Amino acid sequence: MAKGPRLSTLSKVAAPARGVAQRFGLLLLMATAVGLLILGKTHGDAIRQLRVMAVEVAAPVLEVLSAPVISARHAIAEIEHFWNTSRDNDALREQVSRLSKWQTIARNLEQENANLRALLKPAHDAAPVFISARVIGDTGGLFVQSALLNAGRRDGVEPGQAVTTGLGLAGRGVEVGRRSSRLLLLTDLNSRVPVMVEHSRHRAVLAGDNSARPRLTFLPANAKINSGDRVVTSGHAGVFPPGLPVGIVSSVTEGEARIQPFVDWARLEYVTVLRYRTLPAGDLTRHDDGKAARGAGNGKGASSGLNAPGAR
Repeated sequence: MAKGPRLSTLSKVAAPARGVAQRFGLLLLMATAVGLLILGKTHGDAIRQLRVMAVEVAAPVLEVLSAPVISARHAIAEIEHFWNTSRDNDALREQVSRLSKWQTIARNLEQENANLRALLKPAHDAAPVFISARVIGDTGGLFVQSALLNAGRRDGVEPGQAVTTGLGLAGRGVEVGRRSSRLLLLTDLNSRVPVMVEHSRHRAVLAGDNSARPRLTFLPANAKINSGDRVVTSGHAGVFPPGLPVGIVSSVTEGEARIQPFVDWARLEYVTVLRYRTLPAGDLTRHDDGKAARGAGNGKGASSGLNAPGAR
């Protein structure tokens, strides 16, 4: 029976304290924060020790509390990994099946090509020699789009040689020095490259105009070109090897086709210079016997040499 009056007395005493705490709680917190800041400035070592002790006490508790969260996170990651693995396996099986079909077709075509070559016995072009170089400068501007390479005549680089990257043709070499050379990009106004549309086998000339997408010129009147067709070098003139990837047809309008090159000009760092020529210099030489005879009659020897295209 004595508990009732005692509880009522405690309630009467705690009610004013609760009201004061509610009214001045924010002020107390602010005062505590200011006090801690002052102590941190004046007694920094003591505050750091208290903070370390608090962390030491709270660390085991936090570790125990975080264990279920970490376990659940790992379980979710394993489920996602299993789901992604199953999906990737299905995609890889489909890809293997598709590649197996293409492998069979490629083997048949390779054997057919070998048999036809054995019957025709065509003359093979000389294999190109590769020279690796690094782009050391960009001399591009509004009217000239080119790059400097750290390879020159001492490395075997000559003017007119094709320069490629791992993605495709980048341009040709010009102004070759002893230790450096300049690469004229496909997009430059002075760039002209004999190319061929891979699907339709139509031949054309890829002409740069200082834009990001050079255009095809000298196309046949009945040429049928579609967006997405691959464009490769044709090998005409003997300067560029045939079949080098150049780009894809990005747009076809009335009387004009634009090409999106494979090379990423913003990431042009390492290139390969191709030392290539279809025939050695002076291999095809024509001597005019009539002129030679007349020259011999006049006491002078005359001869005219006509080199094969691209034999420089």
